[in-house]
Amino acid sequence: MANSIYRASILQSYSQLLFQPCLSNKHCVPKKTNLLCFASSQLNPARSEVSFCIGTHLIPHPNKVERGGEDAFFVSNFKGGVIAVADGVSGWAEQNVDPSLFSKEIMANASSLVGNLEVNYDPQILIRKAHAATCSKGSATAIVAMLERNGTMKVASVGDCGLRVIRKGQIIFSTTPQEHYFDCPYQLSSELVGQTYLDAVVSSVELVEGDTIVMGSDGLFDNVFDGEIVSTLAAHSDVVEAGMCFFLLTLVSVKGLVYYSIVSPLGLESKE
Repeated sequence: MANSIYRASILQSYSQLLFQPCLSNKHCVPKKTNLLCFASSQLNPARSEVSFCIGTHLIPHPNKVERGGEDAFFVSNFKGGVIAVADGVSGWAEQNVDPSLFSKEIMANASSLVGNLEVNYDPQILIRKAHAATCSKGSATAIVAMLERNGTMKVASVGDCGLRVIRKGQIIFSTTPQEHYFDCPYQLSSELVGQTYLDAVVSSVELVEGDTIVMGSDGLFDNVFDGEIVSTLAAHSDVVEAGMCFFLLTLVSVKGLVYYSIVSPLGLESKE
């Protein structure tokens, strides 16, 4: 299990990165690293602007702790804030390719391109340019969310990384996974068989102060029910505190799945 904490400031507000437990059609296998980005929108009273207060956590699957897992992420304080997650496809390991290299590189590229004029603060274009600049062999699912200072959050996703917006104890927005078939999501790839930015689901949502945004790889949403996410947030409004509770929720779920003792969203889907 890998944990790290980073904090950065956004305008006169603040940002907290809390690192916790936040792929080609030919390479479709279960992906069990959990990456969670937890964000809360906060109004900047001096400028009447909204920005993210962010916490993140990463938990590699118990069988992948030594390699550090296959997920990658980045956050940025550019404009209202940017959060993104990529989940490397495990199947590449069967060809002696490190699945984490593609996800790490595409997130590094996206991070460096956030302020690019051609990107124009558009998450779909950011995915296109980051994908085009990625040279590593492999594939990954990905999601990017960009917050405008007026409170509009733009989202683009390819595959089954997900995002939830919670307001006053209710999920008011949720992304929908893209799959070819069970456990084989759409994915950006180094090969021609993969998807492109054109396949991304693009959406936008108007945020207000106090909204909570939970973003993660399928490792989070496969193991933790939406109701558990909402109830955890209701009990713990602080970003860092709530993030740690998600860490424990996901950890228990993953360990339970290893021993086949806990019902999960993925387990229920597999029976349909």
